[in-house]
Amino acid sequence: MKKISNRLLAVQTLTFIAAENGSLSSRLSGLGQKYPDANLALIREYTYGVCRWYQRLDFIANRLLQKPLRKKDSDVHCLILLGLYQLFHMRTPDHAAINETVGLTRMLKKDWARSLVNAVLRKAQRERETLELDLQADQCAQYSHPEWIIAALQKDWPESFQEILAQNNIQAPMTLRLNTTSGSRSDYIGRLQDAGIDARPGNISETAIILDSPVEVMLLPGFQDGHISVQDEASQFVATLLAPAPGSKVLDACAAPGGKTCAMLERVSGQLDMLALDNNEERLQRVSENLDRLKLKAKITCANAVDTESWWDGQPFDAILLDAPCSATGVIRRHPDIKLLRHAKDISRLNLLQQELLVALWPCLKKGGKLLYSTCSVLRAENEQQVSTFIEVTKDAKAIPTSHPLASNCSIGMQFLPGNDNLDGFYYALLEKY
Repeated sequence: MKKISNRLLAVQTLTFIAAENGSLSSRLSGLGQKYPDANLALIREYTYGVCRWYQRLDFIANRLLQKPLRKKDSDVHCLILLGLYQLFHMRTPDHAAINETVGLTRMLKKDWARSLVNAVLRKAQRERETLELDLQADQCAQYSHPEWIIAALQKDWPESFQEILAQNNIQAPMTLRLNTTSGSRSDYIGRLQDAGIDARPGNISETAIILDSPVEVMLLPGFQDGHISVQDEASQFVATLLAPAPGSKVLDACAAPGGKTCAMLERVSGQLDMLALDNNEERLQRVSENLDRLKLKAKITCANAVDTESWWDGQPFDAILLDAPCSATGVIRRHPDIKLLRHAKDISRLNLLQQELLVALWPCLKKGGKLLYSTCSVLRAENEQQVSTFIEVTKDAKAIPTSHPLASNCSIGMQFLPGNDNLDGFYYALLEKY
């Protein structure tokens, strides 16, 4: 059998992402199924690393190329970025990084690019110090973010935008959510230590456990038996904030892949009349798989949440979670391909959808019921400004004050910023119908 080149698979994946054909996580999941012998951990390091430092690597590449590559040669451009990533950010010996990268031009059937790639990488090796100094003169290269994100963060968070940008470039920790029906958090941390896995408790969620280093999920004690799940601590906080009572009728309006659905169910030992709704059939399969593994039950429906006539039976909900589609600018450290896949023009489209969802779902909530609006964004236009607009035009909606020592207070709701105590960036606003 022909040996699989992990670097080639990485370049092909990066070319796919650069063309905005899909996300890294979905692409790598497909690779694992198609190439079971591939080193997915290494491919993940290559691809996530290049996306994390894309603007910086792209700046260096453009400095070293005498003229831009043609669009049809975007794979060669990604190949150069991969070589630069190995030179500037990995411990790969320079000669191996250069020679192995140059050798891939033949696998890409781009023999003409062999001398070009070799020249660019060797010049980068020679002029590394000068190139690193040049980065400081370009804001996008310095922070390794697209200009629109830098500008938006500077506008919304003028005192902390630089820290947010820095935290976005640090790999997020692997965080677990404990199913407390299987035992206490201290007991499970002990089980992890017995398995040689170092961990500590989280600070905002009583179910959160943060690992010192990531591990394969199948190595986690009790994973297959539903004792533990992978979920960022700020995301777990949904269950604490909305806190539906046992027996409540609850809607998770944009449920896939189901982490928040399961967190709410676990909190009351599964005693909820839960509807998990999403408009993506494939992603709903993940919800079903998570529920099955955790031995939890919920009704799963594929429908557009805005079109309530197609899925709502007219019986009001006690609690609604609207984890709205958003720019995902709060989880860049976990999904660095967001830097390539999101654009400033997306925000206005998302704002319209977020408001449509709020307006459509509000009639589904009973009087005295609560709706939790959440996003994994740090942009005020998607968060407090969105909720403020909704309250202004909705006579029976009011915001319930929420706060946490680790969250930044907003005019309405609260914002966890990326990297603060190892949390992802999440916004929450709790609304009540009166």
